Amino acid sequence: MSVKTFELDFAGKKLVIETGHFAQQANGSCTVSYGSTVVLATAVLGGIREGVDYFPLSVDYEEKLYAAGKIKGSRWIKREGRPSDEAVLTSRLVDRCIRPLFPKEIKNEVQVILTVLSFDQENDSDIVGLVAASAALAISDIPWGGPLAGIRIGRVEGEWVINPSFEAREKSDLDLVVAAKENKVLMIEAEGKEVAEDVVYSAVEFSLKHTNPIIDLINQVVAAIGRPKADLLSATTPSSEEDSQATDAEKEAIQKTQQWLKENIPQLLFAQKLVTKADRQAVSTKAEAALLNYLISENIGKDRRKKALALLDEAIEKEVSAAILERQQRVDGRKLTEIRPLGVEVGLLPRTHGSALFNRGETQVLSVVTLGAPGDEQFLEGLEVSGKKRYMHHYNFPPYSVGETGRLGSPGRREIGHGALAEKAIKPLLPDKESFPYTIRVVSEVFGSNGSSSMASTCGSALALMDAGVPLAKPVAGIAMGLASDNAGNYKILTDLQDLEDGQGGMDFKIAGTKDGITAIQLDTKTAGLSLNIIKETLNQGLTARLEILGAMDKVIAQPRAELSPFAPRIISFMINPDKIREVIGPGGKIINEIIDATGVQIDIEPEGLVLVTSIDQESAAKAVDWIKNIVREITVGEIFEGKVIQILDFGAIVQILPSKDGMVHISELAPHRVEKVSDVVKIGDTVKVKVINVENGRTSLSIKALLPGAVESSYRPGGHGGHDHKNKFFQKRNRY
Repeated sequence: MSVKTFELDFAGKKLVIETGHFAQQANGSCTVSYGSTVVLATAVLGGIREGVDYFPLSVDYEEKLYAAGKIKGSRWIKREGRPSDEAVLTSRLVDRCIRPLFPKEIKNEVQVILTVLSFDQENDSDIVGLVAASAALAISDIPWGGPLAGIRIGRVEGEWVINPSFEAREKSDLDLVVAAKENKVLMIEAEGKEVAEDVVYSAVEFSLKHTNPIIDLINQVVAAIGRPKADLLSATTPSSEEDSQATDAEKEAIQKTQQWLKENIPQLLFAQKLVTKADRQAVSTKAEAALLNYLISENIGKDRRKKALALLDEAIEKEVSAAILERQQRVDGRKLTEIRPLGVEVGLLPRTHGSALFNRGETQVLSVVTLGAPGDEQFLEGLEVSGKKRYMHHYNFPPYSVGETGRLGSPGRREIGHGALAEKAIKPLLPDKESFPYTIRVVSEVFGSNGSSSMASTCGSALALMDAGVPLAKPVAGIAMGLASDNAGNYKILTDLQDLEDGQGGMDFKIAGTKDGITAIQLDTKTAGLSLNIIKETLNQGLTARLEILGAMDKVIAQPRAELSPFAPRIISFMINPDKIREVIGPGGKIINEIIDATGVQIDIEPEGLVLVTSIDQESAAKAVDWIKNIVREITVGEIFEGKVIQILDFGAIVQILPSKDGMVHISELAPHRVEKVSDVVKIGDTVKVKVINVENGRTSLSIKALLPGAVESSYRPGGHGGHDHKNKFFQKRNRY
């Protein structure tokens, strides 16, 4: 295939799709470049994965450090290893965009791999990768209902910015990613600094106006080189009369099953309120047993019964949606805008720095705060993200939280994604490092899950942070909004989504924020796209729910505690002259390590001279602070010290007056009378009281006799008279700094 290039001027840059150059054995492949950021997308169709009841799609976003001209910082491992959290989040973002457009009936494995080949430090590869994935699938023979387009919207000084650079995003109060098709929204990912609902809606509306040119560009590529879509769903033509009879028998079994489901499922689901997941599972089990008995009574064979039983879950989902649409009836008896019972507790764990338990129905999350020293920050090394991270939220989802068994291990994509969403929701309300220099880690343990444990983690994190005394600007809460819809355009929006309500025609629209605005959004949908009306109504209905949850939280803890936990470390901060930092550190870290070993504290020093001493033991912290201050303090004439004699010379004694600071008592300053030998007056190890009589060029002259009764002001100065120039040479040798 020859190389073909398709271009579009978009937001001041060239958006270029190139095909026929790389990865020709994939079902679909292309590169997309924007600025100098280039992403290769490949889409491959595999075989049917037997025994699965879901569509086995996988999306992998591959960060290649060479794309940014980087070599991995590890001394021992130089090749890329496990994906960074940012790479995992980008993989999930693209997955959530493209998944709704696949036919739900196919069970073939599909893999989309996005490889970043070049990164220009300005244009984020996630949007480029999303467009590349859309183009690769669209030109492939894989059944898919695209293309779609992805776009990022920022707001800088009240003005919308399309695909803002990293620098512009720092100045923006909103970072919104939207995937859309035909003016319908398929996915939203957003973080904001308490952005009002109407502003978020306007941003979504604005984004839709600019996605169509990208879709038109991809359609040009499809028209030029697109492959016909494979027919994976057509029934196999019977090869014999026997096969034809088998097919007719299967059709009959399915028809009978559908009729039975239509007559019995509504009664089973709504005979009583199914408040708990166990109630709903019991009804499902009862329905399965009743259906099986019916099929046996109809003399339907084992293989055909298996196919018929597979229709049960879909029938339940459809009936749940139909009841919502037609009667505004939910299986647990709630109103469409009603939140399940809330439970809020704080301060549960006696030795942690802060803790909170948040319950919403059967969803239960324990969040625990740990405060650490500034040096406990996480170091980041990735293609686009590098530096340090002082606030971390980690989310754990053990199998028992959904009543199942399973393997425990490192966090999966779901855990990383949910943890990042809650982290994003809280981050804008945290105090800055200057006013609260702690490293903050929150761990959310999901003890029960039935509807948006990520939003429960957001609520739990905010509560635990306030319990820990972290000066959070405002409480933050989150809610998951759902949807029931049909092909005729009818829909109902649901507050506080749970299990059975998240079926075809639905959505999972998570919204987090304060009473004054939104801080995070994550939207997935199981539709062909959401209208702007649905988006607007959901944002407004979500605000009402969020305010209700914040009210319940306020009744337990309305603001951060005035004091930190007694078990949390305290940080003492102070400034020193930046030129003195090397004196505190010492050669090869000798001095600072000596302080740490002797006191057990943690010490962090910023380049501008900010010193932070962290310790649970306040006595040790005070000792370390005094030690450092004494190292860097400027000694002035007239100060009096009690020091230890550490060296005897022919012409005087060296006295240590401060840690790492010495001075010399000249032989003429030892006593009011003439001294023949220094050792006649002082010996090594003696503690003596001395007065500073001169400080010059980093050298300190001391006197013992100046403190004796009847003493007169000393006339001694280093090198000043009496042939004492040899003392200057000594100080040059002794000077440590």
